[in-house]
Amino acid sequence: MKKKLSVFLTLFSAGAMMFAEEAEEAAAASAAGGVSAIKYIAAAIAVGLACIAGGLAVGKIGSAAMGAMSENPEVSGKALPFVGLAEGICLWGMLVAVLILVL
Repeated sequence: MKKKLSVFLTLFSAGAMMFAEEAEEAAAASAAGGVSAIKYIAAAIAVGLACIAGGLAVGKIGSAAMGAMSENPEVSGKALPFVGLAEGICLWGMLVAVLILVL
């Protein structure tokens, strides 16, 4: 196990050193375009956090809805809109990301 780990770490560090030189050159070339890079990072954070929050919300609401429907099948029509509202969180995150990139 230790041998496999040491081989993996050696290969990983060798690959990192090879690409480090290219990354330094690319970073120097794109230093002027740093504002656009911040926009992409902000958009990624907006979508990422919104999708994580939406997933957590759908998980909790979905499990509660399934439990309620197992006891009373007539509740299914009342539970679906709440799941849709939780999924809307992800759409709002995507909308915010598009606005960040466009404006």
